[in-house]
Amino acid sequence: MHLPLFPLRTALFPGMMLPLHIFEPRYREMIHHCLENQSPFGVVMIREGQESGGPAIPHEIGTAARITKVEKQADGRMNIMTVGTRRFRIEKLDDTTHAYLSAEVSHYPILNGSTTQALVMANRIRPKILRYVGLLAKSTGAQLNLAQIPEDPTTLAMLIGIAMQVNPEEKQKILAQAGVPEMLDWENFYLGRELQLLQYTLDTQQQVLAMSSGPTGYIFPN
Repeated sequence: MHLPLFPLRTALFPGMMLPLHIFEPRYREMIHHCLENQSPFGVVMIREGQESGGPAIPHEIGTAARITKVEKQADGRMNIMTVGTRRFRIEKLDDTTHAYLSAEVSHYPILNGSTTQALVMANRIRPKILRYVGLLAKSTGAQLNLAQIPEDPTTLAMLIGIAMQVNPEEKQKILAQAGVPEMLDWENFYLGRELQLLQYTLDTQQQVLAMSSGPTGYIFPN
């Protein structure tokens, strides 16, 4: 399968919504091609290079994106909404056929989502993601809520990959794993680290608040 590619500093997971502002001529051409053919494009995390301007070398594993909404502007730019559908592996890059990058890709299925190992790991990680969201809401003051934690390990792995506030390279590492048990294993590792950091942040905020309760209201009261 031949797929247009959009290299970004983002790892797109299946089921993830991704808004994009399209302004470069090469990517306007790509989006027009996708709209005319009702076809997806591939979102790939940049390994070397930049999002705009020069060439970018992508990671091998990406996710196909389906365009769900388009807002065209008078100057030719576009705001689009996309959703990740399924993973792929780049087999051969093509930087000569079009102004934008494209590639021959193969489907990269998510394996072992119903195994006993996946089910056990999913049960183990659910309390962590709930605690993580709760601590994240407290530390940022944001209104965060996971109305329902998925029972299906594959859906859960995708949700955690989307929700975790870790750096893009770490998200790419999760996305590139062959199966659900491996994804959940890395997510469990990152969640453990992030929970420690969030708890430390909250404890520090509470200490500062306690120190500011003197007569002057400053950290170092008179």
